[in-house]
Amino acid sequence: MAAQQLGFPVFDADNHLYETKDALTRYLPEDQANAISYVNVNGREKIAVRGKISNYIPNPTFDRVGVPGAQEEYFKEGNPEGKSYKEIIGRGIDCPPAFRNAEARLALLDEQGIDYALMLPTLASLIEERMRDAPDLAADAIHGLNRWMTDEWPFQYENRIFSVPIITPGLVDRAVSELEWVLDQGAKVVLMRPAPAWGYRGPRSFALPEFDPYWKLVEESGVLVVLHASDSGYVRYMNEWEGISGETLPFGNPLLFSAALRVQHRDIMDAVTALITHGVCWRFPKVRIALIENGSGWVPHLLNHLDHAYSQMPQYYPMKPSDTFKRNFWMHPFHEEDPSELVDLLGADHVIFGSDYPHIEGLANPLSYHDQIDNLPADDVRKIMGGNMMRLLGIDAPVPA
Repeated sequence: MAAQQLGFPVFDADNHLYETKDALTRYLPEDQANAISYVNVNGREKIAVRGKISNYIPNPTFDRVGVPGAQEEYFKEGNPEGKSYKEIIGRGIDCPPAFRNAEARLALLDEQGIDYALMLPTLASLIEERMRDAPDLAADAIHGLNRWMTDEWPFQYENRIFSVPIITPGLVDRAVSELEWVLDQGAKVVLMRPAPAWGYRGPRSFALPEFDPYWKLVEESGVLVVLHASDSGYVRYMNEWEGISGETLPFGNPLLFSAALRVQHRDIMDAVTALITHGVCWRFPKVRIALIENGSGWVPHLLNHLDHAYSQMPQYYPMKPSDTFKRNFWMHPFHEEDPSELVDLLGADHVIFGSDYPHIEGLANPLSYHDQIDNLPADDVRKIMGGNMMRLLGIDAPVPA
């Protein structure tokens, strides 16, 4: 355990599970059983959503997965040799039990020196976008996945693994009901994608007053909201510039314009802008939002622009946007980023560690992040590596030896 290795507990805020093949279908209503299926394409199983094959996740059965951290050096050092995507990620591995099973994962956390972890789904990231114009189906599919998680990855496992259910906000009443249900099942954290909410009238911001019943319950319950990188649908805008059509393909060789646009993190910037300017953070000042696997390089840029807008019409703002951000948001920087500027901007109390294990773009050894930030003051390191997440989830003591 890290408390023994480092002298303080470690909380990894970005761990992932790999879903079983029936995760999205086990609890689908009978009249919607054909909405999600697996089909064989040239000898490989692919997932089909509403009759359309998706390549968003190349191997959606996860029988074979990428080596954890296969892209770690790519993100830290770049790609000076111009290697292809396949050359960088190498050959995959058979999916280990610890990526599928909570009990086995807990043993792996012990080996890695991790005391606590948020456990986020992987396959779920493709569902909402492909059901955006069918909000009832999206709500049913997400509820089914959340039920599957209670079977396989309880929302609090041994008070160390905190699996994260999903809330799709498009239908407000159903979002409230789903939040009530996952809270009853012990959830301490919920996951939302940084994207407009799709309802019967199409898309709109999930921070508009019509969603207040949901955010009111978020505030009253104290549940932590995670906005994690996902398929936010922004490929539609990229495709307009490229003059093409098709879905997001994050695991391939993208076109240069799309690749350059993707690293600007427009989706999370828009989501944060909505949460502030559409007033959720002002109407519900105790709401707590963690931005995970969205990077942090965009934060100073966004806050400068928001504060500039504030300077031109302060009469419409209850408080300065940057101060709102510093109160309501917690940031998870990418492992390849130097968090010093973020600490200077927000304070160490609002920066959290996450390894993205076992994804290929994450850290092969999660605890190695400690070595990357040991130039910071010791108290800041303790907060970032675990203290802040423990405080957010109300954990008072380290895991017993």
